[in-house]
Amino acid sequence: MKSRILAAALVLGATVGTSAVAADEYPSRAITWIVPFAAGGPTDAMARNVANRVGQELKQTILIENVAGAGGTIGAAKAAKSAPDGYTFLVGHVGYMAAAPSLYERLQYDPVKDFNAVFRFPDTPLVLLVGASSPYKDVKTLVDYARGNPGKLNFGNAGVGSTSHLVAAMFAGKAGIQITPIAYKGAGPAMNDLMGGQVDAMFDQTNTALPQTRGDKVRALALTSATRMDQFPGVPTMTEGAVPGFEASTWYGLYAPKGTPPKVIETMYAAWQHALKDNAFTGKMSEQGIQLLDPAQYAPAAFQAFTAEEVKRWAEVIKQANIPRQ
Repeated sequence: MKSRILAAALVLGATVGTSAVAADEYPSRAITWIVPFAAGGPTDAMARNVANRVGQELKQTILIENVAGAGGTIGAAKAAKSAPDGYTFLVGHVGYMAAAPSLYERLQYDPVKDFNAVFRFPDTPLVLLVGASSPYKDVKTLVDYARGNPGKLNFGNAGVGSTSHLVAAMFAGKAGIQITPIAYKGAGPAMNDLMGGQVDAMFDQTNTALPQTRGDKVRALALTSATRMDQFPGVPTMTEGAVPGFEASTWYGLYAPKGTPPKVIETMYAAWQHALKDNAFTGKMSEQGIQLLDPAQYAPAAFQAFTAEEVKRWAEVIKQANIPRQ
């Protein structure tokens, strides 16, 4: 009898142990990615695309939580304060993860100290756009006018701290011109006013600008990529278009609250590595003008170092452009 009881106890103990191990397997439930912008914008679209593919690899649902406001800093602050248990992540963006420390007086998080980088997404270059009836046929004519008429050219943007805002400031500095930024609540309203002739120009991401350039309401003057892109036939790079050395892109990536277990980050990054081997997935992004990176650049350590360098880089751009702190 005692031997039977002992055997039963051992079986029960083994079962409980197995259940405990199973419960500890990651991920065991849905994961949330915080996107600090409204649904439907370029950041949201990129996040959903990546989350869907990574979720397939993890065999788990990844939910997108849109927490908009203050140039993305509200959502980023919420993510920084989330439990570091592997079930809440932040979809990061150059604006609130690199430029924000130089733009906001009372930022509620530190992009480097309060987060662990998980992986970087592919980059998205931008394109300088003018309205179809604009007198500027190329970058040189636009720059020449701006040099002779300081501050008269206005550039629409998606809001303070958006990539379209930052890249326009960087462009003005490189070209040696003064422009007037016009901030909107998103890229859509800015694009509408560009097409309507209320603003002179704007920078937009290649993936969202592409459909507009195929119509007859906007004209692409130059790309911020290092080389020309097949999706924009005949459109030169900024370096070709009279602004030597000018390159810029919108970068995104996934971050975890500081203290998230390394194993969780390794699991998430491994899922991303598998996703990047899917030619259908990467091919679709390439078709939209999204540029794949050297594989080493996606890795957590490389992305963490990149984030720190970007904070310094944009601090200098913002200082030179005299963009006031919020």
